[in-house]
Amino acid sequence: MKLKASAAAAQLDYSTGDVVLSFRIAPESRQSVDDILSLNGDLSLEVKKYRKSRSLDANAYMWVLCDKIAQKVKTTKESVYREIIKCVGVFSVIAAQEDKAEAVINGWEGRGIGWVAEVMDGCKIDGCARIMLYYGSSTYNTEEFSRLLDEIISEAKELGIDTATPDEIALMKVRWDDEKQTDKGA
Repeated sequence: MKLKASAAAAQLDYSTGDVVLSFRIAPESRQSVDDILSLNGDLSLEVKKYRKSRSLDANAYMWVLCDKIAQKVKTTKESVYREIIKCVGVFSVIAAQEDKAEAVINGWEGRGIGWVAEVMDGCKIDGCARIMLYYGSSTYNTEEFSRLLDEIISEAKELGIDTATPDEIALMKVRWDDEKQTDKGA
């Protein structure tokens, strides 16, 4: 596990001769600190000068978190993504002839990983199926993508997965929006 720390201090325990080393850790790393404190026995530590890692764009970060969540719950990152799309994603509801519903679903889901379609109960039109069509995040505006990313971050935190700081997340969202605007202008 990696942590960013500052303000290292050392004290000599005169009764044992041991040196006690302490660090200041940011509050957003609380879960990692709790994990360290729960370990029993001797620990192996490696301390290096902090270097800011290359920044991820918001979409790449979303996939990193989906993968970490998938590892925790023993599924695929694609399944995690699709389930969260169904929880907070953008959707339309349509009615399709029952004998055409499977073709509609296959056509919709063929657009990409996040394009999810589900038959719902209770269509009021005889001979028709009610289908929820969830759009992939490539079509999302900033607000919609932020809601999706926030839900993925929330899920990761619930599973004890370290996430970027709120400032880092906000910056990723701004960069994502800037890239979307640039893509529209091209």
